[in-house]
Amino acid sequence: MELGIYSFGDTTPDPVTGAVPPAAGRLRDLVEEIELADQVGLDVFGLGEHHRPDYAISAPATVLAAAAARTRRIRLTSAVTVLGSEEPVRVFQQFATLDLLSDGRAEIMAGRGSFIESFPLFGLDLNDYDELFAEKLDLLLKLRAAERVTWSGRHRPALHDQPVYPRPLQSPLPVWIAVGGNPPSAVRAGTLGLPMALAIIGGQPAHFAPLIELYREAGRRAGHDPASLPVGINSHGFIADDSQDAADIAFPYYADVMGRLGRERGWPAYTRPRFEASRSPRGADFIGSPQQVIDKILAQHEIFHHDRFLLQLSLGTMPHGRIMRAIELYGTVVAPAVRKALG
Repeated sequence: MELGIYSFGDTTPDPVTGAVPPAAGRLRDLVEEIELADQVGLDVFGLGEHHRPDYAISAPATVLAAAAARTRRIRLTSAVTVLGSEEPVRVFQQFATLDLLSDGRAEIMAGRGSFIESFPLFGLDLNDYDELFAEKLDLLLKLRAAERVTWSGRHRPALHDQPVYPRPLQSPLPVWIAVGGNPPSAVRAGTLGLPMALAIIGGQPAHFAPLIELYREAGRRAGHDPASLPVGINSHGFIADDSQDAADIAFPYYADVMGRLGRERGWPAYTRPRFEASRSPRGADFIGSPQQVIDKILAQHEIFHHDRFLLQLSLGTMPHGRIMRAIELYGTVVAPAVRKALG
């Protein structure tokens, strides 16, 4: 199993001091975190795209390119690219460039996104939300399949035998479909034969098993080899030397972020009992000691038989030193134990 991290480059106020980290400093810290993840042997680092004041990353490929210059092995992916509000030609060109700079380590994780700010920002109609994603994904896949592209759709001008450069080192450039629990999205990924990254950030993970089977069955029906249908799980978490320390460090940041999002979306108040339930063995979050995280990854692998696991370590703007220690524990203690157990 590939093991990695993803981040949104949070710039939320510190729940204790109220200080808001400057975007420049957060991006510098983030590149250091990617560099350390590479050094301790993790496999993947992903960056999400947002267009809000509480996240520093609106252009994942740019930040990943900075990280590419300071890393040697780790794969570099978006997590996610909000494809419905992006221009597929530019997305392909940016990640093809990243692939060349990183010597073949770039990936795209394409999703519809859980925030909507990018649609009015780029003059798009939210009524076209689903159609935009489907159409732009179709174009992106044609761009990676051939140097010259002929394509037409409803939401952008047609292309007529148009060459698109540069070409990536990898052929094809990996494209994952990010899914948040929507069955038609899982069916689409399976039918297209694309890897699926499933976000499990709440509830009981075991309840997501039917969605993964739906994905695999859609792939089989479309004629794809099941071995060519990788599944990734993306979840929240935090690791510290001691379980109680991990919980006590993480909770104020989780409560702040979930409280903010809850007020936007009408969720119930985020409480310490809810936090503890989510980090329990059957919950969605991976918050605890290295051994607790090891046990939980292996337990979920028995359910999903997935190929990749990405952990979002920085829910809220946790202190950089805390994140660096969590990455160190993840790479030097958790990852070797999981790899040994899975052979």
